[in-house]
Amino acid sequence: MKLSAHPFWLAGFRPFFALACLSGLSLPMLWVLIFLGVLPAPESAFGAVQWHAHEMFFGFGWAVLGGFLLTSTKNWVQIRGYHGAALIFLVAAWLFERIGMWFGARWPFLLFEFSNTLFLASIVAMIVWTLVRYRKDDSYRDNHFFLLILPAFLIAKQLMLSAEHFQIGISMATGLFRVAFLVMLERTLTQFMKGIFQVDILRNAALDKAIKLLALTLVAGGLMPPPLAAWISLLLALLLAGRFIFWKPQLAMRRLDLGIMYLGYGAIMLQLLVEVLGQVAPVAWVGSVAVHIFTLGVMGLIIPAMLIRIAKGHTGRKVVFEKIDKLVLWIMMAAFVLRVITPQLYSAGYALWLLLAASCWLAGFAILAWRLIPFMVQPRVDGKEH
Repeated sequence: MKLSAHPFWLAGFRPFFALACLSGLSLPMLWVLIFLGVLPAPESAFGAVQWHAHEMFFGFGWAVLGGFLLTSTKNWVQIRGYHGAALIFLVAAWLFERIGMWFGARWPFLLFEFSNTLFLASIVAMIVWTLVRYRKDDSYRDNHFFLLILPAFLIAKQLMLSAEHFQIGISMATGLFRVAFLVMLERTLTQFMKGIFQVDILRNAALDKAIKLLALTLVAGGLMPPPLAAWISLLLALLLAGRFIFWKPQLAMRRLDLGIMYLGYGAIMLQLLVEVLGQVAPVAWVGSVAVHIFTLGVMGLIIPAMLIRIAKGHTGRKVVFEKIDKLVLWIMMAAFVLRVITPQLYSAGYALWLLLAASCWLAGFAILAWRLIPFMVQPRVDGKEH
């Protein structure tokens, strides 16, 4: 069998969700060991904090987002989608970037820039081309939000690697992922609540559009006057909270696999409110807390449930969260508490909280890798091709 014909390369989620599991279990622990002085910092031209932030957003985060969009876009526009050699190229480019981010200080400037741009520029171009070329067949008319945010990730990436503009880059990357999560939650929670509980949740076109437009505006929040960014963040948080009430959270929380998605939605609101606090009453710790509410509360809670659903459903298996799958979700909730909440209660144990939170990510994603990667290297169990 040709390498490109192996089941692993049949759809985008297969290799990229495998990479997401491997990076999710390793990157946080690597950072903590570097932070504690156990391991040397990467041999890059950037500070260790820049490396950590970049790798979580553009290493781990884009392994998830890339796998999701490569798979979902082909379904949205009803085409075969990228597979085989195209996926091998993208995975090689993703790995090339990880190597460059660790060893890039030794490399010629142009080689590093090439390694740091190849993956993201390629995958963004491929996804955008799919959405533009097959626009008439697109089942979601609001996919223009992806057409706007995907190229902007390239700008956020460069800003994040600039010492002078690092915080603006963090704000922009967070804002871009926020838009992506809001679009995804809007669609999936509607389907899940209907499929699981046979109920309809509030979907008002004007409200949904206002939420996405405000979220899109906040992508540039780091460039705005702080009071303006604070008011937009507060308005978005209030609109999200108002919609949340009508999304029947009391019903969703009966199911852990669905409730954790609602907790991730709640973390978006919490993160916005913390950002408002940081804008109106600047405190040194607020920025870090806001970012980690997003990375551990939004990404850390929603992504594992998303990986389990897609990896099972798109390999022909029944989407059922077994006891060990639910254990992963509890572990990731523990990671959020350990990284975000306990340091505010007992700051003297900060190093310990970091280590424990990273250990939770290591355990949670190790279980996911053990559970899901075998699914992704095998043909579909229902006999379908992809």
